[in-house]
Amino acid sequence: MKAARIHAYGASSEIRIEDAPLPALNDDDVLIRVVATSVNPVDWKIRKGYLKAFIPYEMPLIMGWDVSGVVEKTGSAVTRFKPGDAVYSRPDIARNGAYAEYVAVRESEIAFKPTTISHVEAASLPLVSITAWEALFTTANLTAGQRVLIHAGAGGVGSIAVQLARAKGAHVTATASGPKSALVRSLGADEVIDYHAQDFANVAKDMDVVFDTIGGEVQEKSWGVLKPGGMLVSITNRPSEDRAKAMGKRAGYVFIGPNAAILNDLGQMVDLGQVRPLIAAEFGLNDTAKAQDLSETGRATGKIVIYAGHP
Repeated sequence: MKAARIHAYGASSEIRIEDAPLPALNDDDVLIRVVATSVNPVDWKIRKGYLKAFIPYEMPLIMGWDVSGVVEKTGSAVTRFKPGDAVYSRPDIARNGAYAEYVAVRESEIAFKPTTISHVEAASLPLVSITAWEALFTTANLTAGQRVLIHAGAGGVGSIAVQLARAKGAHVTATASGPKSALVRSLGADEVIDYHAQDFANVAKDMDVVFDTIGGEVQEKSWGVLKPGGMLVSITNRPSEDRAKAMGKRAGYVFIGPNAAILNDLGQMVDLGQVRPLIAAEFGLNDTAKAQDLSETGRATGKIVIYAGHP
């Protein structure tokens, strides 16, 4: 099969498009013929070696831990899926990923693809949707009627978080640049703060939840917009538990793994029209390095998708 692999950590120039062996299947694995995958910041962070102490990868490595495609073959213990099924997944990040024509994924990590969207659209959803879901619902326990501030509402995670919070019945405030305000409102935000023109810390007040997708100064200033007992939940760096306690507030942090149960629920929401993918750009497998370079700019509106094969 063709695959985008790295043989050493470093710049995007390390990515090579080359022949690679088909993945070996364990008994509980499903071989997926990849139609599309997508780029997440964790991909280029791994490529640069930022996570090598956390996950000891063997080289060469195939990145890309989102996939939408078609079941090609199943292991002997697989019972839920059969060849020809359209599926999507956020596979185990410790294994080779989906920047390739085929990927092996555990049956327990796979869900049926939503029927109303394409493989390209479906490939954009797993990692960001599981992240937003676990941050808002599993960690912060966001409920109908509560007020939530979502940073970077036009980004890959933020655009899904806005839609999930809206579907839950929360009052949604999001930050975005002025030109993207209309888009974020169309996703379900009740209020959009143009971070170029306004300081969110002077506008947002009495939030039950703040979802931090940026970190740094944005995270520090977010404490001030929470009401007593409110939660600051981040996916960048872990908020201080000591600071939270001193302020009478709560801190949460999310680093997600595979979660097929969330993808099953998400698929139903997509098919009901409650969630729609937001695609920033599409690339072919040969342009994987360009796709990662775009992701590194942090300026993409929605998700960057890599098209790997035919439906």
